[in-house]
Formats: sequence, C-alpha cells, structure tokens
Amino acid sequence: MLQHLLATGATTTLVINFGAVAYGLAAIGPGVGIGLIFGHGVEAMARQPEAAGLIRTNMYIGFTLAEALALIGLVVPYIFSAT
Repeated sequence: MLQHLLATGATTTLVINFGAVAYGLAAIGPGVGIGLIFGHGVEAMARQPEAAGLIRTNMYIGFTLAEALALIGLVVPYIFSAT
C-alpha cells in the first residue's frame, strides 16, 4: 500500500490528536506529585507511627488535589476543541 502511494506521488498527512498529547503532558505533574505524596507519607508514618492517622488523612487530601489536576487536564482539551 505504501509503495503504491509513493509510486503515484500521493502525499500523506500526519494527523496528531492534540487532546491526547495535552492529556499526556497534563498527567506528568500529578503523576510525579502522587508518587511524592505517598512516598513521603509512608516515610513519615515509619518515622512516627503514633501520627499515622493524621499523616494518612493529609496524604489522602493531597492525593485528591493532585488527582483533580489530572482530571482537569483530561477535560480541558475537549472543552477547547468544541468548534
């Protein structure tokens, strides 16, 4: 198929889904943030087991805020591509 297109002189166009690219870039920050939140949360609970309840609560609040950024990054390209 490709040889036939090249032999006839047809040009091909690369189509990029900018929504997928935008979400891929938008997911990098929250992915790193969530890793840091849980990594440091487990480290803090290992150092002070008596404060595990408070640390876990704050850890889940931070996780929720970081995940909200990823969900916003998923929705925004669809909002701006509505033409």
